[in-house]
Amino acid sequence: MSAVVKFENVVAVAGSFPVLTGVDITVQEGEIVLLQGKNGAGKTSLLRACAGLIRINDGSAQVFGFDMRINRQAPRRYIGLLGHENNLYRDLWAIEHVEFRAVAGGGQRGDAAEALARVGLASRLWSVPISALSAGQRRKVAIASLIVNRPRLWLLDEPHSALDAVSRADLNAILKDAADSGATVIFASHEGVLSEELSSRVVTLRGGQVVEDSSAR
Repeated sequence: MSAVVKFENVVAVAGSFPVLTGVDITVQEGEIVLLQGKNGAGKTSLLRACAGLIRINDGSAQVFGFDMRINRQAPRRYIGLLGHENNLYRDLWAIEHVEFRAVAGGGQRGDAAEALARVGLASRLWSVPISALSAGQRRKVAIASLIVNRPRLWLLDEPHSALDAVSRADLNAILKDAADSGATVIFASHEGVLSEELSSRVVTLRGGQVVEDSSAR
């Protein structure tokens, strides 16, 4: 296995507020890592730093071997990010949106139907505008949009949000399959047992730092 993410004493500041205050974490290919901690602990900031969405002010940060202090854009083609917001084109039908994501990521339009079926979105909803879908249904469309891009690094912030019990289990199966295929998964969640069952490793943050890592036990 090789290191997909390697952060050493990483500091990041948003405005004048430090959001990461000396993070040390290495994540290997194929791992499923759960980020835990209270609100404001740095979980979302760490995910965004891995995605190259916030600037690293100090320390050493590498993703897929790229120096994130020099070129934050380079690894993005390997990354799929699911944040609190689903970032969907709400005027498009569900299948149109996923088809667009598939083609934009170098895949095929036909991948969309398979992905939507995989997340359990009923086929009668595929030709419904995203704006008319429920929160849980929109979450499924967002997850399907990640599937068609086949990311090598999945970054997910509260991915089970708005999903029912069956859909949460489906998502866990999707992420386990991705990891079994060699992808790496890092996700932040407050879902307790459900998330711990999915993860191969639990990392706890407090005050913008890693304070506990189950891999070190």
